[in-house]
Amino acid sequence: MLEKPGRDLLYAIPKTDLHVHLDGSLRISTVRELAAKHKLPFNFKTDDDVRAVCQVDERCESLEDYLKVFDITLQLMQTKEELERIAFELAEDAHHENIRYMEVRYSPMLHTIKGLKLDEIVEAVQKGLDRARRQFGIFTGQIVCGIRHISVESSLELADLAVRWKNRGVVAFDLAGAEKDFPAKDHIQAFYKVLNANMPVTVHAGEAFGAESIHQAVHYCGANRIGHGTHLSEDMDLLQWVNDRRIAVEVCLASNLQTGAILDYASHPIKKFMEEGLRVTLNTDNRLVSGTTMTNELVLAVEHYNLTTDQIAKILLDGFKSSFLPLVEKASLINRVLDEFYKLGVNYSGVISRRWRAFH
Repeated sequence: MLEKPGRDLLYAIPKTDLHVHLDGSLRISTVRELAAKHKLPFNFKTDDDVRAVCQVDERCESLEDYLKVFDITLQLMQTKEELERIAFELAEDAHHENIRYMEVRYSPMLHTIKGLKLDEIVEAVQKGLDRARRQFGIFTGQIVCGIRHISVESSLELADLAVRWKNRGVVAFDLAGAEKDFPAKDHIQAFYKVLNANMPVTVHAGEAFGAESIHQAVHYCGANRIGHGTHLSEDMDLLQWVNDRRIAVEVCLASNLQTGAILDYASHPIKKFMEEGLRVTLNTDNRLVSGTTMTNELVLAVEHYNLTTDQIAKILLDGFKSSFLPLVEKASLINRVLDEFYKLGVNYSGVISRRWRAFH
């Protein structure tokens, strides 16, 4: 289908969200309620009051500037009840725009201020996600994040945590945080721990630093996916290596502009990635902080890159293919998704460009 899809179809079509941060995706109403409960120094009387403080402008000064909002949200996520509630609400909101599979990432060590243990934190988040699955049928997984700029010891502790929760909700390990001056290879022992436990890895790389950051993520850390990866187009040899191994790129359009990873939407390499045949996924990153949804991310892609229904369908299927579900579960889910495509009139042909037709 070569026509451009409208918002209604983008809302209705089954989707994934593989790169979404729990602590950046609280409901506005929940922020207002919990901020009052915790007596934070903000006068949040309306949703617009929350947006004025917790949603960033279209352009921040830097990634670090973007991350300042988390100093607020993290204060609201320090009890088991709060964590369970926020995880449930995120999954419910995702369900309502037909996200069929979502991987929620966060760093449990940032939720220990009031004495919660790491395992208690993962358990609370899992309770919320499990409740959403029972109520709405949405499939989810947790991704435990190490933080580049904190310490390699904490990353190793979080890698141990991820391994303990393997097959109990945690599906992968990630490294997030400030890229510049904090190389991923410093955390290599954490990645060895996870990879030796036969768990997948995704790494924030090439967002606030160059292609060499992505090189470390795939060659030192064994990344199966790349978070953001906007600088990958600077090294075509590396791009080809990533492409040959079907390492997916987790694109987040709204936040990529806000954090300064791109100068403007026109300069984003997503269209080049697609032309080269890369496995491209679209994601929200932070629903609250960026003021976005998966539907909005798809709308941005259609509006700024003139994508057709076929191209959007390819991106969405790449999301399901790139999920960290076991292969049998993934195949079953993709078959159901293709049936839904057909019912919505999306008769996906698998065509992005003629030279790639044989590979999809």
